[in-house]
Amino acid sequence: MKDSTHHPQPVYIHACGSHSALGLTHDDIHHSLISGIGKGMSGAPFTLSNGLTVNVGRVTDALPDIADSFSHQQTRNNRLALSALLQISDAVEQAKATYGADRVAVIVGSSTSGIADGEDALKSYQAEGELPSEYSYYQQQLNNLSDFIADYFDVTGPAYVVSTACSSSGRVFLSAKRLLRSGLADAVIVGGADTLCNLTLNGFFGLDSVSSGLCKPFSDERDGINIGEAAAFMLLSLERPDAPEAIALLGSGDSSDAHHISAPHPEGLGAEVAMRNALADAGLTAADIAYVNAHGTSTPLNDAMESKAIFRVLGDNVPVSSTKPLTGHTLGAASAIEAAICWHLLSHGLPLPVSIHQQSRDPEIAPIRLATRGESLKGHAILSNSFAFGGNNVSLILGKL
Repeated sequence: MKDSTHHPQPVYIHACGSHSALGLTHDDIHHSLISGIGKGMSGAPFTLSNGLTVNVGRVTDALPDIADSFSHQQTRNNRLALSALLQISDAVEQAKATYGADRVAVIVGSSTSGIADGEDALKSYQAEGELPSEYSYYQQQLNNLSDFIADYFDVTGPAYVVSTACSSSGRVFLSAKRLLRSGLADAVIVGGADTLCNLTLNGFFGLDSVSSGLCKPFSDERDGINIGEAAAFMLLSLERPDAPEAIALLGSGDSSDAHHISAPHPEGLGAEVAMRNALADAGLTAADIAYVNAHGTSTPLNDAMESKAIFRVLGDNVPVSSTKPLTGHTLGAASAIEAAICWHLLSHGLPLPVSIHQQSRDPEIAPIRLATRGESLKGHAILSNSFAFGGNNVSLILGKL
């Protein structure tokens, strides 16, 4: 990596917490990443409206309760979020003490919010003729997540939710960086949370995008995605942590190719722009990237176009893998949980994650170099991709300084 003095000012990651099919604790997360088996990917399947079942990535650890004082924000999505937020609470409290509660912002991503709770309320209405007394439409509004986080931590800086489908919690990093560099905040809680619900599972099944088994990105046997649920959050600041080494957001890039409402551009033009913008923002070249955490949804269209874009930008020397076989595609939380995975790789020196279920490579995809099991990270910068419906593309570069 080039000398950091030549880089634009990095945004430092002061804490990271997550909960997904990988597990909740660091030990469980690391075991899942190293073994290539997501802890919650072999859990109970999800039953669709037509009676068919599909594989999903579930959180299997117990979720914390939300106090009665937050009853208007009592959703499973917020409980999942809280399980990850508790892991960064010390850093948030330190930021409040250092900068003041009004200087701590909340910018997070979601696409489902409390929709699952709304679905349960509708079932109750159909059975009983009335909605449950504890149900409120506010629970499934997108801003419920950012409101809950701001209220829980008692911070009063800017707080809002970004919802751009599967790039939602990646775009929050770009927004947070602008907020910090503009001087409108001194610390920002970023991340995202999405929980399993009928709306998204049946919707993706209707698009013929759900895998018949466990997903196999870049494989000649790939036939679709597994939906998952996850929450992941970080505390960002321009101030470097007091430590010999620091993990930082080195660069970020985005694009909006608007090729199709649900299909990516077949040549990956928007994906390429996002990656090139991230490299330029970080002041890095292709040679500086040690690993690519691909969007890698395991759909025929995504993997074909993404491999072309990666090959044009980075060539065939950088190892590439997708962690979605270990977490499921967690939709609005996908960018955040995959950024958290990159944080774990950089912080703990873990081998590159490769699912044990990965089958033979599709000979038709571009000649990128797929990572091999047990391969070590040889470098200090990771690029992570997230591409969404409508051509909303985000690339993040995390690195160790």
